Amino acid sequence: MRFVFDHVAQQVPDIAEAVEWYCRTIPGAKVLYQDASWAFVEAQGVKLAFVLRDQHPGHIAWRVNNAELERLATEWGKTIAEHRDRTRSFYLEAPGGQWIEIISFEGSVWEEQTVADDPSAKR
Repeated sequence: MRFVFDHVAQQVPDIAEAVEWYCRTIPGAKVLYQDASWAFVEAQGVKLAFVLRDQHPGHIAWRVNNAELERLATEWGKTIAEHRDRTRSFYLEAPGGQWIEIISFEGSVWEEQTVADDPSAKR
């Protein structure tokens, strides 16, 4: 079983404002994706997702491959959601009301970048 830290997601009321602030404040921050409902920013090797309250909980995401995602979803009795970028994931509530996301990028628009960032992620 291989879990790789992927990103932290913060709930924000205004995606554009959060992206602008982080890009202005953190040297070298770059936008990987942005629309009105969510954004992905990389800053100093850390990926941050900005999400709206009614769409995703704030969370820490751990990346696994598709086979592991399927196994863990079965183990935890969770349904895997497929997102518009073709990532697949489910959430688990951690102690203290915190959330973690178990996510696979295999077959998604992010797969090539993930393999480039982590050559051991190749299937």
